[in-house]
Parts: sequence; C-alpha cells; structure tokens
Amino acid sequence: MTAPIIKDIVSAALVVGAVLLLPTLVRKPVGWPGRASLWLMNLRHSSVTDWGLSHVSIERQFTILDVGCGGGRTIDKLVTLASAGKVYGIDVSEQSVAVSRATNAKWIAAGRVDIRQAAVSQLPFPDATFDLVTAVETHYYWPDPVADMREILRVLKPNGRLLLIAETYRSGGGGALLAPVMKMIRARFLTVEEHRRLFADAGFQEIAIDVERSNGWICCVGRLRAS
Repeated sequence: MTAPIIKDIVSAALVVGAVLLLPTLVRKPVGWPGRASLWLMNLRHSSVTDWGLSHVSIERQFTILDVGCGGGRTIDKLVTLASAGKVYGIDVSEQSVAVSRATNAKWIAAGRVDIRQAAVSQLPFPDATFDLVTAVETHYYWPDPVADMREILRVLKPNGRLLLIAETYRSGGGGALLAPVMKMIRARFLTVEEHRRLFADAGFQEIAIDVERSNGWICCVGRLRAS
C-alpha cells in the first residue's frame, strides 16, 4: 500500500471520527475530548456571553441559575456581577459539572456557587427561586423547548427573566454553511421569529430579541410578569 493511499485512509478515518465525536462533544461532553471541548467553549463563548449579558440588568443580590453551564465560565461572570447574591448551575453532563466546579472552586468554597448535575426538563429547585435564568449555547439541544421553558418559568420569581444567548441562528451570519453542521449534531436551528414564538408559546411576556448580524449572534429575553 503506497504512502498517499495510507495518508488518504488516515485522513478519512480522522474525518469520520470527528463527525462521530462532534455530537457527543457539544451535547454531553465526556472523557478527555470532552474536557478539551469544555475548555474551548469557555474561550469561544466568552465574547457572545458578554454581549448577551449586556441586555439585562443584574442586581448585586440576585439569585441566578445558569442552565447548561458547560465549562463554568458564565457562572464566574454571573457571580462577579451578582456580588452579594448566589449563582447555581446545572448540566446533564457529569464531565461538564466537574469542569464547571473546578472553574468556580473559589466561589463554591465561599458558598456563592452551587453546581449540580440535572436536566432543564426537571429542575431541582422550588418554585419562584430565581431572579434570572441564563442559557448560553444550549437551547439547541433541549428535549422539548416549550415544556422546558415552562419549567424555567416555574422557578422564576415574579418579574424574573430568562436570558437566552446563542452564537448562531437561521438567517444569521454563515447560516447556509452552518445548517448542515447543526443537522449533524442534531441541534435545532431557529429563525428570529421561531425564537420569539418559542418564548410566547412557553408563556413568557415582554419578549425582546436582539441580533448581532456581523457575528450571527442572537439574544432573547423573556419576563415572567408579576400577577
């Protein structure tokens, strides 16, 4: 077997391996590839997270939940902003929970952060617990987005808000190129109006959506209005 043929076989194997691993790395990271993926997420998602967080006012005493906390960088940002409050994080991935806890070890030791393995479909918190719930680059994978957002409504305080941040949406920058990738990783790829309808169908009010077209980012905010 010649060297070029061997090279082609190895290259094809690497591509197939990457395709097979990608859904696991982004949906539920495991093992050392998962740790590497979470480290990259902490770096890659920092700018879009900062942009998204600028759309809400976070008071010092807020109690906040980060859904799909991944590597924990968002939690670190939130606990700094809510300097007299507390931040909780959940993730379905055991690997994500471990990395997120390591990222926020000093805050956990200070009693300012609590990170648990749990799913958005069944949040392990009482009704009306949080002033703010954040979700960064995670709603693509939720089992039942409308039902899951209603579960988030349950744990929000009156006038509490859900802040959803994502670095891509259908018709956003690079949408045509991203569509096959989103399909490959079994991720929902929603338009701006589909995001708005998702919030409305779940029962949120005062829905506000902003896009950063040059980067293809989207930020959605919905409020649980006090009765």
